[in-house]
Amino acid sequence: MNSASLQSLHDREESRILRFFQRRLKNREDAADATQETFLRMLTVPRSTLIENPQAYLFQVARSVARVTVARSARESELFAEEAAGLGTADEAPGQERIIAARQSLVLMAKAIAELPNRCQQVFILSRLHGLSNGEIAAELGISRNMVEKHIIRALLHCRKLRAEFFF
Repeated sequence: MNSASLQSLHDREESRILRFFQRRLKNREDAADATQETFLRMLTVPRSTLIENPQAYLFQVARSVARVTVARSARESELFAEEAAGLGTADEAPGQERIIAARQSLVLMAKAIAELPNRCQQVFILSRLHGLSNGEIAAELGISRNMVEKHIIRALLHCRKLRAEFFF
């Protein structure tokens, strides 16, 4: 699927995909993240793949993202329930290996962000570090919401690529 047809699909279906996730995930932020993940996955479909019905394919990808997101949320809720149950006990400090791995990961992500073009970097930092919504970022930077989403997807792909090179 070429970028022009994906852009057209995005323009036509983004609001429907967002509503799809809002019904299933019951959380606006999770729905927005899942919507971005869906279009990110569409971007990574090999160009040689023939997609006869892009809309149906998009919703199939969305269902897959929803399943993964719901499963992850279930695992996280179990994890947090265990933490809440153990509030009376002392927490162990992380080991040296974990601290070093976390620092290396942080340095790697900082490097990935530093390698991004300025505007892409600004958008990503406002989104991920400052927690602004896509609409707020668009208003602040004077760009379209669509451009904000493109910058975020580009940044996520770059970070994912760099992380995959480092860890695998």
